[in-house]
Amino acid sequence: MLRHFRMFAAYNRWANAQVYEAAAELSETEFRRDRGAFFGSLHRTLNHLLVADRIWMRRFTGIGEAPATLDAVLFEELDALAAARKAEDERIIAWTSTLDEASLAGDFTYAPVTEPIRITQPLSSALAHLSNHQTHHRGQCHMTLTALGKPSLGLDLIYFLRGEGREWM
Repeated sequence: MLRHFRMFAAYNRWANAQVYEAAAELSETEFRRDRGAFFGSLHRTLNHLLVADRIWMRRFTGIGEAPATLDAVLFEELDALAAARKAEDERIIAWTSTLDEASLAGDFTYAPVTEPIRITQPLSSALAHLSNHQTHHRGQCHMTLTALGKPSLGLDLIYFLRGEGREWM
């Protein structure tokens, strides 16, 4: 499972780079236009992905910024958001490289942002959620880009594995 989660951390960085490259081609109006995704615009969806990753990484590591709401806008400008995204992706990769099988098998306790309760679950299932959540909202980013008339992105894991991610094959 360690290799699996490390692969997903590397894939996450690669896929985010594809989305941000496409976002850089948008006008400011297109970047902020509500296209019906859960968080509306590409701007707000990309902010949400960074918010959620920071919340989870704070839970996992005990350090870093953790916004208080899931819809927080951390960065108004794409350049600043992209720089923060790159840093967070590297943080995720670095952290997953510190894990061992015992830590993955262990329990993990946290409090959701949305309600004041404590949840305990295996760390491995929380990490699976992190990867799945990233993929889910990147799919919404893809939908937003295509709804704006932009080319479809090839974000499938297999494209990563056949290219930059060959080490994971």
